[in-house]
Amino acid sequence: MATAVKVRTRVLPGHRVEFSAPELVEGGEVEVIALQDEPARQEPVVSMIELRKTFPQRRLTDEEWEQRDREFQEERDSWDH
Repeated sequence: MATAVKVRTRVLPGHRVEFSAPELVEGGEVEVIALQDEPARQEPVVSMIELRKTFPQRRLTDEEWEQRDREFQEERDSWDH
């Protein structure tokens, strides 16, 4: 029966991998398969202030502000019913 050994280690300078496995017979032949995890994609962190700066600049007219105020008031009034 084959002996399986699972070891996590780091890649050393010169792209070398080294590990110790006392359960293996010294001088015996082994097959080594190395799997490297894909690095997690790091999305850049953007603050809300920086995100807001990317929005197009637009000023509301007095009429538009009044319309929004009416809509908000209508929504608040609907909560009571």
